[in-house]
Amino acid sequence: MDIELLRTFLEVNRVRHFGHAAEALHVTQAAVSARIKQLETLLDVSLFDRTRRAVKLTPEGHRLRRHAERMLADWRKARQEVTAGGARHQLSVSSSPRLWDILLQKWLIELRRQQADLAITTYSLGPDAVIRQLLDGVVDLAFLLDPPQLDVLQVREVATLRLTLVSSTPILSPAYAVDQDFIMVDWGLAHALELQRAFPDMPEPHTRLASARLALEYLRTLGGSAYLPVGMVSSLIRRRRLFVVPGAPRFERAAFAIHAVRSDRKESIEQVLAMFAPAAARAS
Repeated sequence: MDIELLRTFLEVNRVRHFGHAAEALHVTQAAVSARIKQLETLLDVSLFDRTRRAVKLTPEGHRLRRHAERMLADWRKARQEVTAGGARHQLSVSSSPRLWDILLQKWLIELRRQQADLAITTYSLGPDAVIRQLLDGVVDLAFLLDPPQLDVLQVREVATLRLTLVSSTPILSPAYAVDQDFIMVDWGLAHALELQRAFPDMPEPHTRLASARLALEYLRTLGGSAYLPVGMVSSLIRRRRLFVVPGAPRFERAAFAIHAVRSDRKESIEQVLAMFAPAAARAS
């Protein structure tokens, strides 16, 4: 189906006049009438009740309107993703919310500053969905804490997150910190296992959060303790808004960049990852 037929249909419905729709679409009124007639023939229904005073949707027209709006929105999105708005180069990037929060925002801003002609599309999804996007070819590059080991994917470490146990109030005992009002931030399966080994008697946390920024705001508002990146909390520690729990073990989590081995955008990927090191150092 010609997408212009749906666009014309929606415009006639918006202005309720064939002549006014023709002016908005920069075509003749005869062309508008011909498009509506063609659409009605394709669907074998009448879409408008035409009277001397008004143009109104028929029941069938009302039902088509919802689908037409969605189809045009999908078409605009598809055209943007495929053509990148006319940009010469494009890159799609996916990651989990936790890494966008603490690692990728600064990198993305720096990328935009240095490559203003690069069209960028980003996604924020759970790890399983991120991997599916890579395997399906929806995205060119992904960042994860626990990457899969698959022959079709190339994995490289790009940053190290240093996690420290902080609290909203001075606490003398790490065991007390993880026992009372502890916020379990999702730093991946490896961190959960490390935490369990370090604190075998730790009770099940009542609060689990996927976002470090959400955890930080929770701490500052409601109080408690959590493992957060050193770079995120260092200024708050200096101002005594948060407190390092003395004697608590520190953990490190590696962040990885992942892309298809046979990616046709390897050159662009190498360029953006070369920029990653200084941004990662600031974020960790």
